Formats: sequence, structure tokens, C-alpha cells
Amino acid sequence: MYKRSVDYVIVLCVAFLIIFGLVMVYSASNVVANYRFQDSWYFFKRQLIFAVIGLVVMVGIIKLDLHRIKKYTTVIFFVSIALLIIVLIPGVGDVRGGARSWIGFGYFSLQPAEFAKLSIVMLIAKYISVYYEDLKKFKVFIAFLALIGVVFLLIMLQPDFGTGLVLVISAVLLLFLSGAPLKYFGLCLVVGLVGITGLILSAPYRLKRILAFLDPWQDPLGSGFQGIQSLFAIAPGGLFGLGFNRSMQKHFFLPEPQNDFIFAIVIEELGLIGGIILISAYTILFVKTVQNAMRIEDHYPRFLSLGIAVSLYVQVFINVAVVIGLLPVTGITLPFLSYGGSSLLLSMISVGIILNVSRYREYD
Repeated sequence: MYKRSVDYVIVLCVAFLIIFGLVMVYSASNVVANYRFQDSWYFFKRQLIFAVIGLVVMVGIIKLDLHRIKKYTTVIFFVSIALLIIVLIPGVGDVRGGARSWIGFGYFSLQPAEFAKLSIVMLIAKYISVYYEDLKKFKVFIAFLALIGVVFLLIMLQPDFGTGLVLVISAVLLLFLSGAPLKYFGLCLVVGLVGITGLILSAPYRLKRILAFLDPWQDPLGSGFQGIQSLFAIAPGGLFGLGFNRSMQKHFFLPEPQNDFIFAIVIEELGLIGGIILISAYTILFVKTVQNAMRIEDHYPRFLSLGIAVSLYVQVFINVAVVIGLLPVTGITLPFLSYGGSSLLLSMISVGIILNVSRYREYD
């Protein structure tokens, strides 16, 4: 491996996404913020604080030795597991939207499930590098699945189905990219379908979301409300949108427009062109990360970078698909754009690792 400078195409993509995200958080939230807190900049200022913190952390991670990251991966994983357990304790974990998913620290809060998504990818990448030659053994594959299942179970106890879904899909795709036998993934598919069916049937609100996805007009003021309002935001956007800060749906029609459905506001204000530019930035980030990873012979940085890239893009895909009505509502944030300190900080930490790995890519 040759030690080089970071990949500046990735740096430019990330800089664009962070700045674009801050601008859109302000645009999507200023009406709600002014109503709730008498400060139209309320959500923007909090997001900016986490962006600055994330930038400092990201730069620090870029300068770390990859071997040190690998050395402490197991410790990081068990800390994330401990946080997933702590958040379940009544009085410690904050309940929002029916899920006990946050640990409060004064004016700010931490969402452990977000960091669990990164820690599981880090751990799997580490153990793929250690047991790479044994991946064809069924018992090794089952051990990986059991590890993923434990983390998923802890997240579902909150419950947070959306984050758990991203974690499982990302981890299984990473195992697929590592070269595990294809026949083993048939088992994953069967177990996954049975498990998802059971989770949906065990929680009435999840079943309502599925029914609302199939026909949102059956309950337009209940389970179908968000989906309908999201489409009402997208429809008038056209090619170029209504113009920045001119969204109508953010005026108390689309609930929490700065969060999971911020992409709908992007389309409404900036049109199809704005949406294409945004998705193109995510795609360039993904493609460059994969290209850099494939130039590295060392299994650990290769699969670490691939796993993070897959996790980010899976989250983008699911979020956008939900917003445009191709998937049921899952409550998944859009990386770098959705309001939320934990989500933004995790995204910037993830990119810090990606940029660190990009320093060790081979010459073309």
C-alpha cells in the first residue's frame, strides 16, 4: 500500500452534502421552529453545532492509524452494545414517537442505535479479515448471523425497526461482498422473510403502515397521512421546484419536515433537478469509496470501507424510496440531510473512516 493524500472527490461530495443539508434543515424547519421556539433558526443552529463537532472528529479519524482503529474495534462494539442496553432502562432512555431510543444529555441527546450500525460493520470487517479463508464454512457464516441477530434484537427492543433493517441489510451485503457461498444467503432470505412477517404481525402499527403503503387513502388522516403529504410536496415541484424556502407542505402539513421526509421538501423547493443533483452526490461518494476499497489488498480496510459505503447507500435508498412512495414508512433518516445530531455525527465519523482508507489506495 502507498500512503497518499485523501480522495478529494469524496471530500468535495461530503462538503456539498453537509452544506446542502444545513441549508435544507433551515428551509424545512424554520416555520415549525418559529412556532415552537420563537426562533426560526433553532434547528439549524443545533445541526450546525453537531456539524462542527463532526468535522473535528472526522479530521481526527482521518489522521488515525488504521491498525489502531482495528485494534479497538471490539471495544467500540461492546461500548455500543452497552449503550443499546442502557437506553432500555426506564428513566435513562427517552421515549419519542413510541420508541425508547435516545439517551439525553442536557439539551442534546444520543441515539445508540445509530452508532451500533457503524460498530457492527467495523466488527464484521475485522473478523472477515481474520477468518477470510474460513468464510465458506457454514458454522463461521452462522456465527456472523448470530452476531448480527443479537444487535438487531437489542435495537428491536426499543423498538426501532427502520434502523435495525438498515443494519441487517448492510451487514448481510457485506458478507455477500466478502465472498461467502451464495447458497447460504438463501437461508438469510427465508429467515428474513419469516422474521419480518412476524415483526409486522406482532405490532399493529407496523401492519397499519403496510396497509397505508398499499392504499394510503384508507386512512388519510392516520397511518396514510405522512405518505400522502409527502406526495403532495413532491407533485408541485416539477423540474425546477417552487424555489428555496417556498415550500407549502412545511407549513404544518408534512409532520416534522426537517427529519425523515426532508427529501420531499428538497423536491418541492428545488424540483427534480435538485433531487438528481443530491442523489448524484451520494452516488459519486459511493462509487469513489468502492473504487478506492477495491484497490487495497489488505482485507480489513477494504471491507471496512465497503461496509460503510453500503450502509450509507442502503439508508439513502430506503429513505428516498419511502418519501416517493415505493416503500412503507420506516422512520429512517437521510444521511447528512435529516435533522438529528446522532445521524449527522455518525455520517461524518463514517466518512472520516472512508477518507482514512482512501489514503492507502494503490496507484492506478
